[in-house]
Order: sequence, then C-alpha cells, then structure tokens
Amino acid sequence: MRSGILIRLFGIIVLLLVTSAAPSFADELPTTADKAAIVRIIEMQIDAFRRDDGAEAFSYASPGIQSRFGNVENFMAAVISGYQPHYRPHSVQFQDLITLQDQATQRVLFVGLDGVAVVALYSMTHMDDGSWRIDGCFLLEGENA
Repeated sequence: MRSGILIRLFGIIVLLLVTSAAPSFADELPTTADKAAIVRIIEMQIDAFRRDDGAEAFSYASPGIQSRFGNVENFMAAVISGYQPHYRPHSVQFQDLITLQDQATQRVLFVGLDGVAVVALYSMTHMDDGSWRIDGCFLLEGENA
C-alpha cells in the first residue's frame, strides 16, 4: 500500500516537472549527433525488447539502473510488468528532447497494442566515453500523455 502511494506521489512530481520543464535541451546540447545518439539508443533498446533480448536491452541502461535491478531477469520482469506499451508497442513516435532536473530527457509517444497512448520520459546520462545511456523511464498515461 505504501509503495503504491509513493509511486503515485513520484508520478505527480514528475508530471509537475514535465509541465514546468525548462526550455528545450537544444540550448545545452547543440549537436545533432548527440540528439541522434539518444534516439538511437532508445530505438535499439525497443528493438531488443521486441526480440526478447533482455541482455541487449539491459546493456543500454546506465550503470545506476543496472545496479538498481542487479541482473537482466529483474530488469526484464520490471519492464514486462510495468512498461507493457514500451515493451510491446504498436507504434513509436519520438518527440522533443527537454531538460528535466538538469538531465537530458527524451519524450517518446507509444501506442500500445491496446490502442492506448502513453508518453515515456527517458532520462539520459552522458557517459565518460561520450556515449549515452538510459538512466530511467517514466510513463505518463491518460490525460498526461
């Protein structure tokens, strides 16, 4: 019960951050190459989900996310149970790249197999080697999508 309340509270906080988001991340991330790299990482993870390649999908997660889940099995169980439109989308449309809490965040519109639209907010982290990794994904459903 308590975790459900915490999840709802966290969702409200994320919604407030999204609706009052800072200007476009383009001001801080000028290169098209970085933007393309972020989209590509997310696309590769979605493709890995479609092929049920949990190890590959997990490899696109940041070290913090990998540490949080501990292994591929835990990660995939969380994705399958809580991110169904993301795991098995009918369609995917990339939207804008914004800044939320000083972090690059890619908005992606998913339409699930059930026809329901969901906006996913992918928090991205820039690695020391110059690559990008997914540092979190939050879904906004219903009127928030």
